[in-house]
Amino acid sequence: RLDKAALNALQPPEFRNENSLAATLKTLLFFTALMITVPIGLYFTTKAYIFEGALGMSNRDSYFYAAIVAVVAVHVVLALFVYVAWNEGSRQWREGKQD
Repeated sequence: RLDKAALNALQPPEFRNENSLAATLKTLLFFTALMITVPIGLYFTTKAYIFEGALGMSNRDSYFYAAIVAVVAVHVVLALFVYVAWNEGSRQWREGKQD
């Protein structure tokens, strides 16, 4: 049974570069979709259901606090992207170093 490093070593270098490029592009597109949907979704959800609905805040106050939630969500998505990109880059570097 061959492990992942041995299978990777059997592939030509051009094919490995295409795989890493495709994986990088998938990661980028995934986090782009998260960056668009999560903050906007959390903004409207928290504004309508939590701040105005459950907490009974005014329309003006709920805008302010929902915006804070959206900004925090943006920072969380960015931090997750940096974490995933860092680990993916170090993994690709380790695999490339074994060649």
